[in-house]
Amino acid sequence: MVGTATKPQTRAKGQETARRVRKAALKRFAASGYAAVSMREIADDVGVRPGALYNHFPTKQDILKDLMLSHMSDLMSAWGAAHFPPEMDPLEQFVRFHIRYHLERTDEVFISYMELRNLEPDNFAAVEAERRRYETILTGILDKGTAAGRYAVENPKVATRAIIAMLTGIPTWYREGGRLSEQEIEDLYLTMVRKAIAPTQAHSQTEIG
Repeated sequence: MVGTATKPQTRAKGQETARRVRKAALKRFAASGYAAVSMREIADDVGVRPGALYNHFPTKQDILKDLMLSHMSDLMSAWGAAHFPPEMDPLEQFVRFHIRYHLERTDEVFISYMELRNLEPDNFAAVEAERRRYETILTGILDKGTAAGRYAVENPKVATRAIIAMLTGIPTWYREGGRLSEQEIEDLYLTMVRKAIAPTQAHSQTEIG
């Protein structure tokens, strides 16, 4: 009976330690960069001996991979659970969702994009696969909009990456309490995206002809 009762407690304690490791590593990587951080520093922040970290993450690379995959998993889950006004078009939904989600997670965004270069090949492939899944959402929106004549996009995949790169760059300069509110930022960037993919008069005439 004692052994049975102890196992859930041990598992819960292990999960809590792993959560604290992720949190400490996230803060350290965002502040100093992945390459400059040691497992000992992360262990010190968590309040455990370095050896205890290896029970959860065998290497620092495993922590980085976990943080990036968790970020993408949470992003996809949030998109799936998002609710929008019925009159809002899909492009606006995506743009507003992406901006809001990423402005609330600046450390995760910084690591997920700036530390890709430090992923080992297999880990990079795993993270890239998840990034492509997310990009497919916007690519589908651009494909359908172009087919319907609302947009003029020659290469939806390239346009997708350009738009996401532009939107994801906002957290690097935006500061709460600045001259522009988050709502104003959303409106401005949505207008820029729409203008970038809007059919030109020449394109419209070609389509009619």
